Amino acid sequence: MYVSETKIRIHYALTDQMGVVYHGHFAQLYEIGRTESIRQLGFAYKDIEALGIIMPVVNLQIKFFQPAKYDDLVTVKTILKEIPHNHKIIYNGEIYNESNNLLSTAEITMYFMHAKEMTRANMPEELIGKLEGYFE
Repeated sequence: MYVSETKIRIHYALTDQMGVVYHGHFAQLYEIGRTESIRQLGFAYKDIEALGIIMPVVNLQIKFFQPAKYDDLVTVKTILKEIPHNHKIIYNGEIYNESNNLLSTAEITMYFMHAKEMTRANMPEELIGKLEGYFE
């Protein structure tokens, strides 16, 4: 299993009139966590794009338990429970506040696709190589 953590400070533009993070912004927090999880492997999302591969989100499910608030330092935990063997990758996410209270969970399904043809592709071998050691 591969797990990464990314810390994000909640800035004012993410909050609504109630002073809490607007629910729609949680998708962005999870996206930041995913892109940083790839970067922590020594690979960047732009490296995947340079191979002609894109990764659209095809399903996103978010559950909310507690609000995130202005100036909170949240931790986005990105979890890959299994290494993909085809075109589909499923990320699990968790967001915690500084008191380690669970604020939200998510399951994000993405496809690897050839950018030009918009057809399904397998996970790039370069990325598989970075992940293999976490799944032995």
